[in-house]
Amino acid sequence: MKQGEMSIIEYAAKFNELSLFAPNQVATEEMRIDHFKQGLRGEVKQIIAGYTYDNFQEMYQKAVKIARIMNETETENREKGPSKEEIWPWGIQLLGKQRLQEV
Repeated sequence: MKQGEMSIIEYAAKFNELSLFAPNQVATEEMRIDHFKQGLRGEVKQIIAGYTYDNFQEMYQKAVKIARIMNETETENREKGPSKEEIWPWGIQLLGKQRLQEV
């Protein structure tokens, strides 16, 4: 999760709090789901948008699970170090310098 970004749990708490002030915007389960989806960000929003949910709780739990998996994956990738794509240009430059030194 990026700095300054709300977690899904924090977003849901804020969403529920603000829903009290605009009950007509979340009058039905479908409206509640749609408004919550609209406020999601990034990849979680893209994944959640591809499914249909029977109720708000089901959709919320899925969003939390997706965010958790994404955070775990991000952490694992950081611990592994830079990817091949991230170091590839540097490898070419280093190889070029070695060849220059050999000449």
